[in-house]
Amino acid sequence: MPVEIPKDTWPGAVRTITIGATPAEGGTRARTVTVGGEKSMPYLSFENPMPNPPIVAAEIRDARPEDWSKVLLEAWGDVVNDPAQWAKAAEAAGAEMIVLSLNASGKGGNPTIPAEAIASVKAVLSATGLPLAVFGPGQAELDNALLVAVAEATKGEKLLLGVCEDKNYRTIVATAMANDHLVSARTPMDVNLAKQLNILISDMGFPLDRVLMDPTTGALGYGIEYGFSAMERLRLAALQGDAMTQLPMLVTPGFEAWKTKEAKVGEGVPDTWGDWPQRGLNWEILTAMTLLESCADILVLRHPESIRQVKQAITELMK
Repeated sequence: MPVEIPKDTWPGAVRTITIGATPAEGGTRARTVTVGGEKSMPYLSFENPMPNPPIVAAEIRDARPEDWSKVLLEAWGDVVNDPAQWAKAAEAAGAEMIVLSLNASGKGGNPTIPAEAIASVKAVLSATGLPLAVFGPGQAELDNALLVAVAEATKGEKLLLGVCEDKNYRTIVATAMANDHLVSARTPMDVNLAKQLNILISDMGFPLDRVLMDPTTGALGYGIEYGFSAMERLRLAALQGDAMTQLPMLVTPGFEAWKTKEAKVGEGVPDTWGDWPQRGLNWEILTAMTLLESCADILVLRHPESIRQVKQAITELMK
């Protein structure tokens, strides 16, 4: 006797968003990435096939990141000293998008100035044809100064600028609107806060098909259950027809996983924790895989091997 699989039908759908612009579109990217468009929960292809697979992005920095785990720095080698070479290596590792994070301090330990940020961004744009996101150091005033300059210098490239938060979204949204870019809207793990920031951005006249949500998350063993729940509820609200939650979601499992003790520390820990490099890699991969199941559309990773393995897993999930 045949078994009929029950299917859910939803009135809503996630918006489709494209990052990057080719020469025909006024930019210089060799390719773009498109995410979103889901009409059901993840990987339920018997209900509605996912029109666009999740994207794996590589996080790089504009200078050698001294706060990163030694395991990560050794995995990338000397390219971490040059953002252009790092971007090339990330593309070779299989990244489909580059996320360039700007440091708060530039040459000589002084605050990074706009000219330095622009030079780093243009070097990366020249080194790779992948779509590019540019994130500020995380200090509202400095973020605004750097991202406005970068946005103006790269008009038409359709960069993803970040991060927009409640304390600085106005300036970043305004410069993205003026220079034809996109924005990443970050909020703590809360459905209502995410929705509220999207409303504020929309009220400025910025089209929501140029906004991605970053609901933030925890790493494996460090609050990922709460982040999973928030993301799942955001996606359910979107499918139920809530227009202010119908945005693709970007998450940063690389950042979250590699700040945990289990991934970052290799000395003074129990022998039962096992091999340090493999442990750190597993922590990032397992965090990323959990977030794939919780509706993530873009995963920002740090280790070249995790990029390869998570991409392979996405291919399997999409079959």
